[in-house]
Amino acid sequence: MQTARFNIGQIVRHRLFPFRGVVFDVDPEFDNSEEWYESIPVAVRPRKDQPFYHLFAENSETEYIAYVSEQNLLPDETGAPVRHPQVGELFEGPVDGAYRLKVENHN
Repeated sequence: MQTARFNIGQIVRHRLFPFRGVVFDVDPEFDNSEEWYESIPVAVRPRKDQPFYHLFAENSETEYIAYVSEQNLLPDETGAPVRHPQVGELFEGPVDGAYRLKVENHN
């Protein structure tokens, strides 16, 4: 098993498709349905034996949750915030191009 290249809170973009997002969870290898996997065109279907990332994602029209293989992600260099409405529930920022997990205050 390989170590994940991207971190929770990191802003990434898709290598092939016009969307970007914030990593909020990482699976060490593919952990979604076979039906989901088979729906990906064979020409762009990723290997299963690599980290897969859960993203609060956005494109020019909408916000959504994406599940993306490591091979299809690149760091997002824009430094622009991600507008997905759930980002603020988990994260603070962005600061220096990444979000930080909110720290629970237990007073």
